[in-house]
Amino acid sequence: MTAAKAGHYEAFESLVNRYEHKIYRLGLNITGNPEDAEDVLQETFLKAFENLPKFREDSRFYTWIVRIAVNQALMKLRKRRTDRSVSLDDPIEEDGEVIPRDFADWKPNPEQLLGRTETRERLEKAIQDLPPSFRTVFMLRDVEGLSTEETAEMLGLTISAVKARLFRARLRLREELSKVFK
Repeated sequence: MTAAKAGHYEAFESLVNRYEHKIYRLGLNITGNPEDAEDVLQETFLKAFENLPKFREDSRFYTWIVRIAVNQALMKLRKRRTDRSVSLDDPIEEDGEVIPRDFADWKPNPEQLLGRTETRERLEKAIQDLPPSFRTVFMLRDVEGLSTEETAEMLGLTISAVKARLFRARLRLREELSKVFK
C-alpha cells in the first residue's frame, strides 16, 4: 500500500489483482447486471487510483475500496432508475408470447417522395399561372406570412384590395388544383 501511494504502478496493479474479483462480485450483487458490475469495478479502481494520496492508512485498503465500490454501485442504480431506455435487442412479452421488436422506418418511401415532389411542382406551377397582382399578394400573405396590413403597405394597396386579391388568388388555386386532386 505504501509503495502504491508513492506512485509505483506495479504496487497498485497488485492491489487491483488482489481485490478485483471481490469488487466485481460486490458490484454484481448490488446492481444485478454483469455490465454494470464491470463498470462499477472500473470506476472503483479509477477513483481509488485518483484518490490514493488521500487514503489515510488508519483503516484497511479493502475497507476503503469496498466503500468506494458500494457508492459506485448505488450511483449506477440511481442512474438506471432515471434511465427509461429499453434495449432494442430485448423482445416484448405479451400474454406470455414473445414478440420481437419491430420498428417502423419513418422516412418517406420513394413513392411518397415522388408524390411530394409532384405535388410541390403542381402547386408551384399553379401559383406561377396566377396573374402577377394575385401571385404577389398570395406569396406575401400565405407563403411569407405577412399581415394584411403589411402586405397592403408594401404594395401600396388598400387593405380591402389586398383581401380581394388574396381571395381571388386562393379561389383560382383551388379551382386549378381541384382539377388535379379530384
